[in-house]
Amino acid sequence: QVQLVESGGGLVQAGGSLRLACAASERIFRNRGMGWFRQTPGKEREFVAAISAGGSGKSYADSMKDRFSISRDNDKNIVYLQMNRVNAEDTALYYCAAGPQGPWFSGRDFRQSSSYDYWGQGTQVTVSS
Repeated sequence: QVQLVESGGGLVQAGGSLRLACAASERIFRNRGMGWFRQTPGKEREFVAAISAGGSGKSYADSMKDRFSISRDNDKNIVYLQMNRVNAEDTALYYCAAGPQGPWFSGRDFRQSSSYDYWGQGTQVTVSS
């Protein structure tokens, strides 16, 4: 039973933009912080961004905070990742994940993948130079 479904990945030129979306079931989405991670072959999953259940709290990895933006639509149960000024290092498989129920990850470290309860299958982003 798939709970989180990512979309929006693809091939993009360096310097361009892309918006990823992650649709979730209401049971998974409601009252949970959400996060985006990415992974390349041979490397650990890397934190990208997180957003609180209500949407007012946001946090980003330092290398992405000036280029990426996370948002959520709590009526549609979708979380987005807007990626701007992409570069070759952004090439990766991007995952969305749902954290524990509660206002801000219930005290868990949202930068750690182990803090999340549910994961999507990922969407591939490839940046061409």
